[in-house]
Amino acid sequence: MSSDGNKKQFWKRNAAKVPGSIQHVYGAQHPPFDPLLHANLIKAGNKPPPATPGKPKKATTFQEFESITSDAWDVGDDDDELLAMAAQNLNIEVVMETANKVIENHSKQQERRRQDDTTEPGQGEEDAQEEVAVEEEEEEEEDEYLRVEEVEAISPDASFASQGSPYADSRLVKSHSEAPIGSPRDAAGERAGLHRQRSLPHRPPVIPLVARMADQNTSGTPAMTEREASRLDKFKQLLAGPNTDLEDLRKLSWSGIPRQVRPIAWKLLSGYLPANAERRESVLQRKRQEYFGFIQQYYDSRNDEHHQDTYRQIHIDIPRTNPLIPLFQQASVQEIFERILFIWAIRHPASGYVQGINDLVTPFFVVFVFEYIEEEVENFDVSSLQEEALRNIEADSFWCMSKLLDGIQDNYTFAQPGIQRKVKALEELVSRIDESVHRHMQQYEVEYLQFAFRWMNNLLMRELPLRCTIRLWDTYQAEPEGFSHFHLYVCAAFLVRWRKEILEERDFQGLMILLQNLPTMHWGNEEVSVLLAEAYRLKFAFADAPNHYKR
Repeated sequence: MSSDGNKKQFWKRNAAKVPGSIQHVYGAQHPPFDPLLHANLIKAGNKPPPATPGKPKKATTFQEFESITSDAWDVGDDDDELLAMAAQNLNIEVVMETANKVIENHSKQQERRRQDDTTEPGQGEEDAQEEVAVEEEEEEEEDEYLRVEEVEAISPDASFASQGSPYADSRLVKSHSEAPIGSPRDAAGERAGLHRQRSLPHRPPVIPLVARMADQNTSGTPAMTEREASRLDKFKQLLAGPNTDLEDLRKLSWSGIPRQVRPIAWKLLSGYLPANAERRESVLQRKRQEYFGFIQQYYDSRNDEHHQDTYRQIHIDIPRTNPLIPLFQQASVQEIFERILFIWAIRHPASGYVQGINDLVTPFFVVFVFEYIEEEVENFDVSSLQEEALRNIEADSFWCMSKLLDGIQDNYTFAQPGIQRKVKALEELVSRIDESVHRHMQQYEVEYLQFAFRWMNNLLMRELPLRCTIRLWDTYQAEPEGFSHFHLYVCAAFLVRWRKEILEERDFQGLMILLQNLPTMHWGNEEVSVLLAEAYRLKFAFADAPNHYKR
């Protein structure tokens, strides 16, 4: 079938989704596939079904494009080497050694695990195999917390000259946990899950892997290693002083912030709190009172004729926000989000509310909830918090989200010019760093705007689990212009990360389905750290070159 026929078939099926459905807003990273589309892909060796010949009409304006692509709107001392990556005046060899060592360590660990997986299980009773599967899964979960330590323990003696090509396939090896559907590994995981459910009948509802928050420094309370405890002490010492050195805090935060100090660190890095410790409490009280003053002044106008469309769209979008995490389906949480988004829209008439902004509240909300609880957050009942604590979380989330949006507001003004510029810059950057991927996309007429619009509009939140977004934002907050500038290089590194899978797709439809459903549900801090190291290397190599976007 021709590329044009595939494109027509794809947009016909995806642009006509019913507004309000989870898949319509989130793409398929979070929800299931369209059953009809999925069934057709399985038939005849993954060949798409026949389509009526003829080239679809190309959008001539951004507004026309938006109207036919609704999915685009959706979905220790050794530590000093990694921490130094955020410094402004680094020697290029140090930067390259650091980034390459992260990637090399990651690849070696994945290779060792792959070799371990080739060992055949011994013959025995089915129950014995189930026990082995359970033990292996438990060991892997424990290793998730320990692998970060190995990845971040970067040797200063690494030689950049000894590394291969920075864009070789081996640099970002896909986790073996992302096994194909129907593999023996999945079968063992299913048996292990059944075994655990039988042995623990009173567990809370099982949270899908993509929605779990449990990862190092994000949720849960795994036993801290000596190195992790040392890093936490460094943060506490820095934050305990009468005046926090924000530059030192940025350097320390670049490689991740421990969960225990993340709330105060984010407030300082975003500019919401002053560096002077004596002034913080008074600033918090004033800003929180100011926010609830806005509520009293504006919120009753949500049903007025000139505001009702804004409020209606917010009211529709809120239930779609992280639909797999029970926390966000609680009525009181949804009311908080409605107030935050409505007040922000009223106070920013140049852009107003735009779909996608609702996602940007969730990381702040989760981080600030952790300021008051120790348990996991996914099933946490916020009604158990004191009213004052809940009001503080709401106000702090509003102000920190506002600080973020102040730096990227042109992403959300009329015609969203900021996003269009960044998507174009991404296309030009990818053409320089991986010409094969770029030419492959051109060959099958995949336009970057068709998939990368969502990456810019939602800051990759629809492509990554929320636990990964929080870790990513540690670095964005620490990096100068992290959300507005560094994000471009993260997107480029993210795209090239999937070069093997991209080059294997041989039609428009397959490429679009892949790019809108990248398999990141197993990702954690390790994968994000590798992604950030690669992005930093790209930034260092290209950001200061005047013609780096042009040949």
